[in-house]
Amino acid sequence: MDTQRTKYYLVISLIKIGIVGFDTSHAVEFTKRINHTGITEDHWVYGGKVVIGYPGERSNFVSDEVIMERTQTIRGFGVEIVDRAEDMIGKIDAVMIEFQDGNLHLPYAKPFLEAGIPTFIDKPFTCSLSDAREIAKIAKENRTPLFSASSLRYALEVQDVKNRKDLGRILGASTFSPAHIHPDNPGLFNYGIHGVETLYALMGSGCISVRCFSYDDWDLVVGKWDDGRIGVFRGLRRGSLKYGFTAFCEGGIIPIVIDPRYIYRELLKRVLEMFKTGREPIPIEETIEIIAFIEASLKSAEKDSKEQKLEI
Repeated sequence: MDTQRTKYYLVISLIKIGIVGFDTSHAVEFTKRINHTGITEDHWVYGGKVVIGYPGERSNFVSDEVIMERTQTIRGFGVEIVDRAEDMIGKIDAVMIEFQDGNLHLPYAKPFLEAGIPTFIDKPFTCSLSDAREIAKIAKENRTPLFSASSLRYALEVQDVKNRKDLGRILGASTFSPAHIHPDNPGLFNYGIHGVETLYALMGSGCISVRCFSYDDWDLVVGKWDDGRIGVFRGLRRGSLKYGFTAFCEGGIIPIVIDPRYIYRELLKRVLEMFKTGREPIPIEETIEIIAFIEASLKSAEKDSKEQKLEI
C-alpha cells in the first residue's frame, strides 16, 4: 500500500509543461528527456511531463513537412496538440518557448508571463536588446520566473572547470563554436550564441565593450570586462565545427573540446528545477547582457571592427 501511495504521489506531483514551437529539433529532444521516451535512461530528467504543445505556423528555418513530422512524433509521446499557444493557459504549470526565430519570443512569451506561468525561452533569448528588456520587464511586473540559456552553458566540461578549486579564479577565456548565420537571427544570434554563452558561463557578466572581426568563414569577437579581463569568442563556419574553450586560470590553463552528448540533460535539470522552485538559475541581467554583447558585436562588424560599448 505504501508503494502504491508513493507511485501515486509521484504521478500527481509532476510539473505539467507546454512546448511552443516545433521548428527546432529541441522540441522533440527535450520531450524525449522529460517524458522518458525514445532515449536511454542516462539522458532522462525528472519532475515534469510535457503534456501539451503548439507547433507554430510557417517557419523560415525548416519546411512545413519537417514541422508536421515533429508534430506527429511529439503527439506519439502522448502530448496533446493545440491550434493556439494561448489554449495551453489553464492546462500547464510551466512553458518552454522553442521557436528558432528569436523575434517571435516576445509575442509568444508575453501571455504566459502575464499569466504568471514559469517560462523557459530557448536560445536566442531575443534578437534585440529592446525585446530582451521588455520580456524581463513583463516577467518582473508579474513576478514570473524566467530563464533562458544555451545548453552549452551547462556542458559537463564547463561545470568541471568552474567547480575545480585548485584552478582558482578564471582570469580569461577563449571559446569557440559553430556560428552558422540566418537572416532572421542576424550575426551571432543564430548559432554563435552557443559559444557566447560558454564564454559567459566561464567569465560571468561584466563585459563593457567588444570588437568583432567578421568574415565569410568565421567571426572573432574580443570582449573587454570591467575588471580588466579579456574574453574571446571564435565563431566557425568552415573546417571542424566543434564546441570548446580554453580557460586561463590562476592555477593552470585548461584547453577543452566539449563532448555535447549530455548538454540537453544538463540544461533541462536547471529548467525543471526553476519550474519547481521558481528560482532562476542565472540572473536575468546576465541574459540581457549576452544580448547586448551580440548586438554590439553586430555594430562593430558593420563599422570596420571598431570597438563598441555594450548598451547596458
